[in-house]
Amino acid sequence: MTLLLPDWEALTLAEQVAQMVMVRASGHLFDHQIEYPDWEPPASVLQHWLHDLGVGGVILLGGAAAEVALRTQQLQEWAKVPLLIAADVEEGVGQRFAGATWLPPPMAVGAIASSNLEQAIYYAEQMGAATAAEAIAIGINWVLAPVVDVNNNPENPVINIRAWGETAATVSQLTTAFIRGVQRYSVLTTAKHFPGHGDTDIDSHLDLPVISHDQTRLEAIELVPFRAALKAGVDAVMTAHLQIPALDLNLPATLSASILTQLLRRELGFTGLTVTDALVMGAITQRYGANEAAVLAVEAGVDILLMPADPEGAIQAVCGAVETGRITAAQIHASLERIWQAKQKVCPAPVGDTTHAWEQPLPPLPQINQLAQPATIALSHAILKASLQCHQPGSRLPETQSETARNLILVDDALNCTFLNRQAPAVTFPSALGYQLQVIDRYTPRVNWEAMKHLPTLLQVFVRGNPFRSSTSLMQHAQQILEFLRSTQQLQALMVYGSPYAMTELRTCLPLDLPCIFTYGQLPAAQTVALEAWLMGTQAGSRETSSPVALQEFTD
Repeated sequence: MTLLLPDWEALTLAEQVAQMVMVRASGHLFDHQIEYPDWEPPASVLQHWLHDLGVGGVILLGGAAAEVALRTQQLQEWAKVPLLIAADVEEGVGQRFAGATWLPPPMAVGAIASSNLEQAIYYAEQMGAATAAEAIAIGINWVLAPVVDVNNNPENPVINIRAWGETAATVSQLTTAFIRGVQRYSVLTTAKHFPGHGDTDIDSHLDLPVISHDQTRLEAIELVPFRAALKAGVDAVMTAHLQIPALDLNLPATLSASILTQLLRRELGFTGLTVTDALVMGAITQRYGANEAAVLAVEAGVDILLMPADPEGAIQAVCGAVETGRITAAQIHASLERIWQAKQKVCPAPVGDTTHAWEQPLPPLPQINQLAQPATIALSHAILKASLQCHQPGSRLPETQSETARNLILVDDALNCTFLNRQAPAVTFPSALGYQLQVIDRYTPRVNWEAMKHLPTLLQVFVRGNPFRSSTSLMQHAQQILEFLRSTQQLQALMVYGSPYAMTELRTCLPLDLPCIFTYGQLPAAQTVALEAWLMGTQAGSRETSSPVALQEFTD
C-alpha cells in the first residue's frame, strides 16, 4: 500500500485536530490479547479512530517485537495519513516488546559517570543508537526518551532510576549523548518531563505533585538538562503533570500557557513538538474533565494530546473551542506545521530523488533481524558490569550442598514478574549449590519465621520505583525480613536488584562485614552478573568494587 502525506490545509477542522491526538493501543494483533481494555481499544474502534477520524499517532505497549513489527504495518495501512508511532522505551525496545533488547536503567550509566565520565557518555550514545535501530526495525518512529529529569529526591516514586543521574551536569551530558545516538536514525526523540519531575515524592499517575522551588532554583537545576537537550536538537518535549507555583499559581505544567508557551517556546526558543504526558493519569483526570483537559492543553500550547481518555470527545471539544474563538485556528495550524515537519523527518526523501519515502510502498517484511544483535547484548552486559556495586569482604558457602541453605527471594508481584521463573539465574545459581528456594511477594500471607527452620540465607530483593503503586510496603516487608535474619544470625548475604536507594536503606541496619551486592538491572543478565560477583567473592574472600570494562562498539 502507498501512503501519501497530504497538504494539511486540505483537511477539515476535525481532521486537523485529530492529527494532534495520539491514542494508546496494544502491540498485540488480536483483540483477545488486549491486556488493558480500559486504555486499549479493540481493532474495530482503533481502525475507526485512524481511518475515519484521522487520528495522527499511536503509542504501543505490549506484545513481542516481531508481532509489533506486523502491528505497525497494520496501523499504517489503516491510516489515511502516515502515523507517528511511539513507545516508552527508556530502557531499550525490549523494555516494552519481548525479544528485543532490554537495556539497563539510565541511572546505571549515571553511576558509571561518577568514576568514568567518558565511558558513561559513550554508553549513553550507544544506548540511543541501539534503541533507535531496534525501534525503526519494528516500525516505531518516535522514542519517548530520554528522561531529562534530575532525580535529586531519593523518595521520588515515579522517576527514580529512569533518570540518568542526580545532578544537572550528569543528566545533561548523558541525555545529550543518548540523543546523538538516536539521531543516527530517522527516529524522533523526546525530552521529558518539562519543566522537571525529579524533585517530587508523589506519583503523578495517581495525584498532582507540587514543586515549591523558586525561579532561581529551577534555572540552576531543573531547566539545565532541558536547555542542553534543546541545544542538542531534541525533536519533542513532553510535559509534566505537576504544579509549580513559581511559574503558574493555578494550573499544572501540562495545562499552563505560562510554562509551555511563555517559558518553553519564547524564552527557551523551542520550535519542535510539544506533547502531553498521558492525559489519563490521575494528576489530570482527578481535577479536570477528560475533554476540558484536552482543550486546556491545546490552549496552553500543546501540539499532541497523548492518550486522552475519550479521543473522539477530545477532538470534538477542541473543535468546539476553535469554533467559539477560545482557541484560534492559527494555533491549530502552527501545531499542524510542526507535526508535518516531524512526519517528514521520520519519512525522509530517498537520496537523489525528489519524492518522499511515504510515497513509496511499505517494506514487505519487518526488519526483525536487527533485534537483539550481539553488539547490543554486549553493550547491556558491559553497562551492568561497570555499574555493579559489591560490598563483600568475603563469606563462606555452606560446607555441604544438600539442603543447608535458603535462597529467599522477595519481589513485588510474583505472578506478573517477567524476570523471574524457574530458569532465572536468581533461582538456578543458588539451586546448583543446594539452596532451597522460597519466594515471597506483597501478596504472601504473614510468615511465621520463628516456626521455620533456621538456615544460612541468601536474601535477594527485587525492588524499584513502579508507576501506579508505591514500593513502600515492599520495603517494609524487606526490612522486617532483614531484621529477623540478622538478629537470628541467619543472613549470609544481601543482593538488591533495581533501586540504589533501597540498597542504601537496607544496608543501614546491617553489619559492615556482611556481603552486599547491588545491580541496577533485574533481568537474567543482571542476575548473572551479580551472582557471579557474589560467588567469586565467597570463593576468594575479598572485597570487590565495580570497575570500568572495555568499550564495545555498537555498529549500525
